[in-house]
Amino acid sequence: MGRGRSAGYDEQREMILARAAQLFARGGYAGTSMNQVAEACGLSKATLYHYYRDKYDLLVSIADSHVSRLQAIVGESLGEDVPPAAQMRTLIRRLVEEYADAQHAHRVLTEDVKFLEPADRDRILGKEREVVNGFAQVVGALRPDLKEQALSKPLTMLLFGMINWLFTWMKPDGPLDHDAMAPIVADLFLGGLGAVKKPARAPAAVARRPCCR
Repeated sequence: MGRGRSAGYDEQREMILARAAQLFARGGYAGTSMNQVAEACGLSKATLYHYYRDKYDLLVSIADSHVSRLQAIVGESLGEDVPPAAQMRTLIRRLVEEYADAQHAHRVLTEDVKFLEPADRDRILGKEREVVNGFAQVVGALRPDLKEQALSKPLTMLLFGMINWLFTWMKPDGPLDHDAMAPIVADLFLGGLGAVKKPARAPAAVARRPCCR
């Protein structure tokens, strides 16, 4: 009879995944070795292989788990019985919140997907398309005329252009954090520049700090 998994097995896997995502995000998938991952995790290489078969297994797990969380967020938000505008604000807020805690995984998903084998890439990109389609569905509900003109998806991609790259320019110690940015993004997308309101939390002491890298 085989040995069961230890109580902390899943937690250890998540820790390894987070450290690997950080290394891949900083040095690239191709430029990161399993030795580096093991060292970052404080594990022997043999122990690391107990949790993940190889570096490719780590890449697939990082990309798949991240996009699966985004997929779940969209599914839950679309299931709420609220007006489309409120639904869009919820989608934007929850996606920005997810990106705040998964910046490394998001960078891996956007930059290292090219290293995936065709079957894995198709599966993961399929989940990405479901996320985009969920947003496009709400855009279409907000503006049925745009849906008829096949503009729902292009507008959704413009929205993702705002959200997806926050981590590339926001300063960690700047006056704006992800909680403050989410309503700004929603205001701008739904109402234009004139609808953007001052963040509720903008400490005077840091108001003059640059927000961008």
